[in-house]
Amino acid sequence: MTMKLRIDGYSFGRMTVGGKEFTSDLIIHLDGHIQDNWWRTQGHKLIPGDITTVLDAGPEKLVIGTGANGLMSVSESVLDLCENRGIEVEVYRTAEAVKRFNKAVEAGRVVSACFHLTC
Repeated sequence: MTMKLRIDGYSFGRMTVGGKEFTSDLIIHLDGHIQDNWWRTQGHKLIPGDITTVLDAGPEKLVIGTGANGLMSVSESVLDLCENRGIEVEVYRTAEAVKRFNKAVEAGRVVSACFHLTC
């Protein structure tokens, strides 16, 4: 089952999804489950192990928000893994990533996302 949640808003350190406000990094899973208090093994670097459950669910698309200033980096191994699994991946600063996520949802895409909400 895929979800139809929209992100209602984002500002530094805050994101509102489906009317609920979050103040920690989060993952939006295909089924609409929101995993908050998400933290990466290597802090500000995203590696495959940080998003195993997301990738195993088989999204068509993964949107990654790297923070307000883009300080969370995405390892090449994440990009390679997505490519090998046929998952389209978009990496943007979080404000732009929110727009891309909402656009994908509106287009009926099977999309997951992970967002760094601060730096």
